[in-house]
Amino acid sequence: MGPDRAQRATRQSALAAQLAFHRALLDVSGSTRRLSAEFSRLQAPGRGLGGGHSVFVRYVDDGARQLRWMDAQLSAATRLATAASQVEDPDMQLAMLRLAGPRLEATLLGSLLLSVWLDLLHLADTVCTQHFYSVERMFVDLARWQQRLEPAMTALSSLEPGQVEAAAQDVPALVGHLTGEFTATLQTARKGAENVAKVLVLKEALEALSLLSALKFSLPSVPPSAPALLGMSLVVGGDGVMMGTRIVASAEWVEMMRHLVRAGVLSLPVVSAAVRIQAGQVLLAQAHGELPRGVREALGDGPEVRGMRVTGRAGAGMNEPPRHHVLPKEFRAWFEKRGFTGEMDIDRFCVEMEQAHHQAIHGGGSWRLGRTWPDEWNQMIMSVLSQAEAKAGRMLTPNAILKLVAREMRRYKIPMNFVPGRR
Repeated sequence: MGPDRAQRATRQSALAAQLAFHRALLDVSGSTRRLSAEFSRLQAPGRGLGGGHSVFVRYVDDGARQLRWMDAQLSAATRLATAASQVEDPDMQLAMLRLAGPRLEATLLGSLLLSVWLDLLHLADTVCTQHFYSVERMFVDLARWQQRLEPAMTALSSLEPGQVEAAAQDVPALVGHLTGEFTATLQTARKGAENVAKVLVLKEALEALSLLSALKFSLPSVPPSAPALLGMSLVVGGDGVMMGTRIVASAEWVEMMRHLVRAGVLSLPVVSAAVRIQAGQVLLAQAHGELPRGVREALGDGPEVRGMRVTGRAGAGMNEPPRHHVLPKEFRAWFEKRGFTGEMDIDRFCVEMEQAHHQAIHGGGSWRLGRTWPDEWNQMIMSVLSQAEAKAGRMLTPNAILKLVAREMRRYKIPMNFVPGRR
């Protein structure tokens, strides 16, 4: 492939990733808006949960608290995506989308878990209001379920890629466990309905609950003897990912995720977790297995993708590799005056490098000697930016700065995979 064709392909890939990222943001934002409306309804004055019992307020408030960090991260991801769309260099566009990726991943999985929590709150509201379940027992159950959810939510809200991907491995099994708890609570409530009239009331209440439920806890439980190959019934068809005749993920959703996984913006473990949850208990029961190969490939899996994302873990017995600030931190104030604040803080623009490579671009092991070398990274990049600013006769915009930085990163063979740095 010639350089012109390669450049066109890179631009097309960046554009496809941009469009997919914005669609994914809209998708997750729609989920969080629905969650927000439901939590607001449960928090309304005089509404209360389970017939107005104040003991449940803390559980509703906890859901609203979790929603706040998700909304904040969605807003930050939106700002980063907007900034990426304004950058001319396609490689830098993709690098900035990868910066926003963990925020989208965390809110994607977080919103699914929060939907589960909302379903459990709706269940508590239904069975306690109708007096099919004791308030005291439900209070204890909710405390136990909350403790189950908290570690995953904490890991997701950290935005640390390693923690987010580890949580992604555990989330389907967690949802499967809570689904079982949901079903067991329903069985207990049914036993509490003493006569036919109460059974009918419970049936109507549960039908209303199923309409509210985001995850539809209606699939039958998988028996302990169910073979592991049950999950292999997932296939890719013209309508998307199918399990039997049921659409688990639409073709549009699969295509959207494929672009983001291929670009290294989202990780396959996170997307796989979302597919498993949508597929229901058959796949939740085998949460740590792999999706069928055809499904993984449809979602963008491939050998070149697996090494693209940085998880921040150096490996057992190894020190963490150095993180190189491509925007020199000793000139932090200079960059802040030109718009590198908030999500665009220079600490966001760091690259993990091999120790030898890092020393080489800084002129060797001694930073003092390195500063005397004109091609030392910090000296060179500030010289390039200062000259460009003098030529323009005004302060450079973040877009102009990143365009020049991208050019020099290619020249110095520095990969455009940004990770948060250390101050």
